[in-house]
Amino acid sequence: MRHALPTRTRQENDMYITQGLHRHLQQRPDATAVRYQGRSVTFLELHERIARLAGALRKLGMGSGDCVAMLSRNSQRYIEYVFGVPWGGGVLNPVNTRWSPAEILYSLDDSESTLLIVDDAFVEVGRTVAERAGSVRAVIYAGDGETPPGMLSYEGLLASAAPVEDVRRGGDALLGIFYTGGTTGFPKGVMISHNNLAFASYAAMSKDFYRQDTVFLHAMPMFHLADFSAMYGLMVTGGVHAPLPAFSGEAAVRTILEEGVTDVMLAPTMIQMMLDARDANPELAQVPLEQIRHVIYGASPISPALLDRACPAFPKAGFYQGYGMTELTTGGTMLDAEYHCTEHQASGKMYSAGRPVACAEVRIIDDEGNEVPKGRVGEIIVRGPQVMLGYWKKPEATAEALRNGWMHTGDGGYMDGEGFVYIVDRLKDMIVSGGENVYSAEVENAIASHPGVAQCAVIGIPSDKWGESVHAIVILKPGAEVLTEHVIEHCRKRIAGYKCPRSVEFRSGLPLSSVGKVLKNELRKPFWEKHSRNIA
Repeated sequence: MRHALPTRTRQENDMYITQGLHRHLQQRPDATAVRYQGRSVTFLELHERIARLAGALRKLGMGSGDCVAMLSRNSQRYIEYVFGVPWGGGVLNPVNTRWSPAEILYSLDDSESTLLIVDDAFVEVGRTVAERAGSVRAVIYAGDGETPPGMLSYEGLLASAAPVEDVRRGGDALLGIFYTGGTTGFPKGVMISHNNLAFASYAAMSKDFYRQDTVFLHAMPMFHLADFSAMYGLMVTGGVHAPLPAFSGEAAVRTILEEGVTDVMLAPTMIQMMLDARDANPELAQVPLEQIRHVIYGASPISPALLDRACPAFPKAGFYQGYGMTELTTGGTMLDAEYHCTEHQASGKMYSAGRPVACAEVRIIDDEGNEVPKGRVGEIIVRGPQVMLGYWKKPEATAEALRNGWMHTGDGGYMDGEGFVYIVDRLKDMIVSGGENVYSAEVENAIASHPGVAQCAVIGIPSDKWGESVHAIVILKPGAEVLTEHVIEHCRKRIAGYKCPRSVEFRSGLPLSSVGKVLKNELRKPFWEKHSRNIA
């Protein structure tokens, strides 16, 4: 006899961002959840503040699905925002702190954010954009000083609000709108669900990144999805959050030592800043960061020279490279620690982005959508439960990016016979010189291997003869004496002549995004301003 299966609503058994908090509130209420500025906060205390924040936002009119924005540095209150808004049924709009007022205003209007939370660093810009934003009804001050006129006190709201029950918004419901960097016009809002974040986080947890005894340094900006994945993973496993308000090399090293940090997520530029800070301070240099177990890095590959500097500073750490994008809830591929050794530097495996993470399927396709043979360059596409719901209010852009369930990344790359993915360039960053395709990442790898080079970026600039020519922007190590011809000759020994830079420019720094990516659109802009080519 066949028995009928019991019926249930999907929401009752879906994943939701606050699940981990309920678990540890039940099992370990007095365990530490957050270490911040010399204070420890237990799961019980964090739960109380999150439930009160949800109640306060509801009193201010936050309804189911309403967007609440936050413009702030990393802090304990940011963690409360991330979990408190969905606790009360709202949707997150974490605002990029590196944006101009015009970009911030665009994200508030586009997402129809009804409330804006700001800290001390963003009081004035918050006031300015809130006055012009059509949907923002109130600005909440989440700083440590006197509440500015016209704003509501975050702590005052929590003190006067009653805690509310978690609505357990979850599953495919919208968790947040995460705006892309805005390198081509105004940014697109990427819609991420609770399930998207959960699966991306579980892929990281499968690598043993987040454990109950983990103390994680939130050095990446908390508005970025890479850090959201860490916040979710830590809340599930019961690890400790250690927010770093503003990154500097010295502040990161000191926080690691003072808070007993075990795991970090950094861009290679941030690793270099930490090592430079240690070299400049004998007190810091004398202490190996032996408690660090995992160094997760992204935004760009790490050079062998930087890895050679980093390994003695983190003597017991495994280094892992993550490749992803906002549309993938950051999760695409992972290069494991074992592939960072000398053997895999020689084999080339270290220069890959690793293999697809758990739950992700990756293919390389040609312009017609056909999978290409192994070793051939094409567009990287990804399918899996971490792929975004779509772009907010942009159905055409969604249809272009999501085709037959696959996210078309716009990144060029190839896959070897063992499933390792090699990123050659953003397709839009590819340089076409004399009819030949030149991938800037390949040229950058050649330049970065020069012993006098600290950092570099390669772009295409206008050329009457070649259409585009390869131009390198180079930052030298302190005391290094390197000339243009040295850079070009160094490259000629490593890559084909047509790929080598035809011009070299030496600078003291490169424009970086909030997560340490080089902003190539800013580098290209002066060269292309008087040309018809669009700058992407």
